[in-house]
Amino acid sequence: MSQPLQDALESLRSIGTVEELRGLAGRGLAPAGEVRVNAHIHLPPNFSAFETVAQAIDLAAAQRIGVLGASNYYDFSVYADFTARARAARIFPLYGLEIISLIDELVRDKVKINDPGNPGRMYLCGKGITCFARPSEAAQGLIALIRQNDTQRMEAMARLLGDIFAEHGVQTNLSAAAIVDRVVARHHCSRQTVCLQERHLAQAFQEVFFEQIPPDRRAEMLGRIFGAASTAGPSDGPKVQNEIRTHLMKAGKKAFVAETFLNFAQAYSLILELGGIPCYPTLADGASPICTYEEPVEKLIDSIRGNGIYCAELIPIRNKPEVLVHYATAMRRAGIVLMGGTEHNTLDLLPIEPACIGGAPVPAEIKHLFWEGACVAAAHQFLRLHGQCGFVDAQGRKNDAYRSDEERIAAFSRLGAAVIQRYYETI
Repeated sequence: MSQPLQDALESLRSIGTVEELRGLAGRGLAPAGEVRVNAHIHLPPNFSAFETVAQAIDLAAAQRIGVLGASNYYDFSVYADFTARARAARIFPLYGLEIISLIDELVRDKVKINDPGNPGRMYLCGKGITCFARPSEAAQGLIALIRQNDTQRMEAMARLLGDIFAEHGVQTNLSAAAIVDRVVARHHCSRQTVCLQERHLAQAFQEVFFEQIPPDRRAEMLGRIFGAASTAGPSDGPKVQNEIRTHLMKAGKKAFVAETFLNFAQAYSLILELGGIPCYPTLADGASPICTYEEPVEKLIDSIRGNGIYCAELIPIRNKPEVLVHYATAMRRAGIVLMGGTEHNTLDLLPIEPACIGGAPVPAEIKHLFWEGACVAAAHQFLRLHGQCGFVDAQGRKNDAYRSDEERIAAFSRLGAAVIQRYYETI
């Protein structure tokens, strides 16, 4: 058990009893006016636009975000710092995770789900998780399996990348362990909390390459290393990182190593073991063409509901406003609660309040749905911290205390709004 994490959860549990908060919800307790919401960012040491948790919270506070959700991969130690800093900034914290799973039959059928480059690969999120301080043996086992598989893959890819760069006269000396060291130094975190991602490797190799090769030679050298012309500017580190991934690390390229993922049932089970709501991250026109699994939206709704998923998420910066409206309204009409976020899983330091492609504002009716979804997650989180059934139960079934999806969402939204306002009042 992590005592700092347990203390973080206790700070939310202790805002009141379930009976007290239900009473306040019944009397209409809720924040006055609009609350800005982002239900999905990644915090370091996940690959992130933010150097520190403090930076993320400071920017969120400066941009008047009232509810902020973290959705990290496979280690949640940072959530203690996240909670403390969010509380000091009067921001309500939502806890989540992101998982990558593989559906074998869709791999065979070459069906793209919500990853435009890899058939059969499904990203899943968990919202409102509460069991990360004291995870069950089953959850610990699944996380350990994920991390073991990822570690082996990152070690192999780092070796291949090192060999490729060395062939062209760039001795990087970058093993996976050395790249972890760089992440630890950058984010001042424990090695045990680092889960290397492809982006970490690309960043490390780009940085060492820039250290060794002067700007006037970079384009020519990268062209030789990639076997294709580089279009990045001589000092554009983030674009070179993307080119390293595209030309060397993707399927069929020289440094590619096949991933070993959990299957869907295992990923779904991990979310439930951590006390969360399974949530489908919707790509929509973030892919062109839209992935087969997601079009038309009615087919997507049937598929995710058939898999026991009653919550979906959109990342509007990927979407045109009209497509966002089309997907969000259809899903909500079908009784699926909606979340919205930004991820911030690249070096681009976007505004923290979600916006559509080109910075177009999220339409007001969709912002309302994102607020509703954040309230549902807050209520679920609160109820689970008090040992009660949340929006879904421990098997992923819909809470059966309500006659309809609409009644259930409305009740959880009211309770969540009261929880958030009570949190603000107790700071």
